[in-house]
Amino acid sequence: MLLAVLCGMVNQRQQQIIQFQNAQIEALLKKFGRKRLLLNDDQRRLLAVKAHAIGRKALLELKTVVTPDTILRWHRELVARKFDSSDKRNPGRPRIRQVIVDAIVRFAKENPTWGYDRIQGALKNVGYHIADSTVANVLKAHGIEPAPDRQRTPAWSTFLKAHWDSIFATDFTTVEVWTRNGLVTFYVLAVMHLKTRRVHIAGITPSPNATWMKQACRNLTDCEDGFLKDAKHLIVDRDTSFIAMREFLEQNTDTEVVLLPPKSLNLNAYMERWFRSLKSECLSRIIFFGRRSLENAFGEYVKHYHRERNHQGLGNQLIEPTANVGVVVGRIECRERLGGMLKYYDRRAA
Repeated sequence: MLLAVLCGMVNQRQQQIIQFQNAQIEALLKKFGRKRLLLNDDQRRLLAVKAHAIGRKALLELKTVVTPDTILRWHRELVARKFDSSDKRNPGRPRIRQVIVDAIVRFAKENPTWGYDRIQGALKNVGYHIADSTVANVLKAHGIEPAPDRQRTPAWSTFLKAHWDSIFATDFTTVEVWTRNGLVTFYVLAVMHLKTRRVHIAGITPSPNATWMKQACRNLTDCEDGFLKDAKHLIVDRDTSFIAMREFLEQNTDTEVVLLPPKSLNLNAYMERWFRSLKSECLSRIIFFGRRSLENAFGEYVKHYHRERNHQGLGNQLIEPTANVGVVVGRIECRERLGGMLKYYDRRAA
């Protein structure tokens, strides 16, 4: 009887302790909410040992910080860590150096007919030894087609560079001029040699009809001093004003007319950029009264463009440098054209 009473008292005491521990754990869980408790390895090991002594069934009846499934997961991670040898692995295949990737892309873009083996050989010549499959992977990653597909549609820049020495471009621009008859639109025909950026004003007229265009072509193609006497290709857009020019060149010269696709101003970018500079630096800042003032402005601007204006596309150099360019002796003076609208600086000759 005494033993039964003593066992009951001990059991009651254990229940009280368990209830107190459950209350603490419940309060702790409410405080942290759904946040995950971060335990270190020693704490996990201690909980696992104690939980093993109690058993899974008893753990399910108690309020615990971790569940039996969590302890099993700790066990699996520990086993996996034991057999983890990732820190002993050697690095995999190294990435292709960016300098080699850039060289592959450059060779492919500049040479549309080169295949994988040809590019591989060119890389070998400059000290890069790679497989042709690597070349194929790099070109595929950059969206560059194989040689048979690339050479069917050469880039416009490739065409320009291939004919750089003998390719010219032409286009019209319009200027509003005050005359005795009011405001009249004058058409200005300009021609550019793309390699040197030299520009020639072929003519200025209020009516660019077929007769006027043919006469302009005769002057441009004169065998002595014609601006287009050495031209092999001439870029022309589809404006109807150029029909007479195209017919004249096809019938009387060896110059091939390169007709631009419709709505493709970017393919005549050098000519368009020159017109933009002309308008921003000169035309948009002057009101013209009579044809003579317009011709004078164009003449002065072309001289300034060739001799006094640096060009970024030519390495920031002058098209027609004078003898005193780069001289470091003498006083720096400001020269002016068109009443100070166009300025440049050089040194007075000693």
